[in-house]
Amino acid sequence: MLPKEYSTISNLSGPLMVVDKITDVRYDELAEIRLTTGERRRGRVLEITEDRALVQVYEGSTGIDADTTKIRFLGDVLKLPVSKGMLGRIFNGRGVPIDGGADIIPDDYLDVNGNPMNPYSRDYPSEFIQTGISTIDGMNPLVRGQKLPIFSGSGMPHNRMAAQIARQSTVISSHAAFAVVFAAMGITFEEASFFMEDFRKTGALERTVMFVNLADDPAIERIATPRLALTCAEYLAFENDMHVLVILTDLTNYCEALREISAARKEVPGRRGYPGYLYTDLATMYERAGRLRGKSGSITQFPILTMPEDDKTHPIPDLTGYITEGQIILSRELYRKGVLPPIDVLPSLSRLKDKGIGKGKTREDHANTMNQLFAAYARGKEAKELAVILGDAALSDVDKLYARFADAFEKEYVSQGQDDDRPIEETLQVGWKLLKILPRAELKRIKDEFLDIYYESEELEQMGR
Repeated sequence: MLPKEYSTISNLSGPLMVVDKITDVRYDELAEIRLTTGERRRGRVLEITEDRALVQVYEGSTGIDADTTKIRFLGDVLKLPVSKGMLGRIFNGRGVPIDGGADIIPDDYLDVNGNPMNPYSRDYPSEFIQTGISTIDGMNPLVRGQKLPIFSGSGMPHNRMAAQIARQSTVISSHAAFAVVFAAMGITFEEASFFMEDFRKTGALERTVMFVNLADDPAIERIATPRLALTCAEYLAFENDMHVLVILTDLTNYCEALREISAARKEVPGRRGYPGYLYTDLATMYERAGRLRGKSGSITQFPILTMPEDDKTHPIPDLTGYITEGQIILSRELYRKGVLPPIDVLPSLSRLKDKGIGKGKTREDHANTMNQLFAAYARGKEAKELAVILGDAALSDVDKLYARFADAFEKEYVSQGQDDDRPIEETLQVGWKLLKILPRAELKRIKDEFLDIYYESEELEQMGR
């Protein structure tokens, strides 16, 4: 028996429509809208008030005649058909294949809102994920099950960095299958072409599932895209025991779509016009990362967002910082210098970095060298700022060494290009090479046993040459 059809549409506003005199309709239920032309559109129930429903139309309400259009509610929520055959495929923001391949033969249909993880069932993140980027692996390591966002700015190379991470990432301590779920929201056709071509050319597409929402696609589709991606990730991680890295770009476009829908609903705006529930909405996505006891699979998130006017206090990066375990911040100053990727080490932070490094995970000297590199770079930056104000003559000989270290650190450690996949061993060796610019007495954050192995041995090797 087909669901009841209604012709009681009383109001249209942007992507929203109000339907009166309804019965047995539920929140989040899917709807089918039939125009007199025969065109069919999809919608979702946002709100129920007595016998009235507020419906969000995925394709927008343009061309809909309230007097002649009919709508019926389908009695189900939005679900994604899933299978391992999704690997290597490209989908749009509705979960429909757009790569010219055959339709997916699903093993299951999963609710895109996911099932909340029981906090008691969560396992602690503890395994290192190698991205091949020194400033992440060496200074702010990513741990399996973590959510570590990248804060970028307009015009910065975050898309190329996202592609590099998708190509290079791997869990070096495990032989389990590794997959990438890549969701792009509100990007241009040129950007979408770049990602598709890059993944195909490098072979990364074979282990990747892509969801692409273009800038001219409906705003409501932009809101669904990351949830489709996370639903796919949950299936691969917890049903197929895979390590899944989810890259979401650009979360700012997602939040703008959320603000647009909120304005159409005439909701009371919060900070800078964003809805008051922005924090809650972002948390429903970020908290889908993690590990579960008894499951060998995991979901690790790398959300990418552009900070409007490079403002870290903007609501989107501000709220994201409260929910996630750190942040990687891109520097416009480094980008102007030609340093790629332009990661600013000093304000960047991975709160779980100590959990995924050390003996048996990366190397026993990793924590010490990481802390020493950070301290030396910070002091070198201070010395360079002092030289700008007072001149080089005001610097001591040691300060001049630190200033030299800061320049070398940016040139050799931070800057590595977009095709250089550095193993963690190489990253650590580059770090030790730079630390030799400084006298051993200055390396107070490194244990003597490590200095004897990695500092003195290099000194002897150089003398032998």
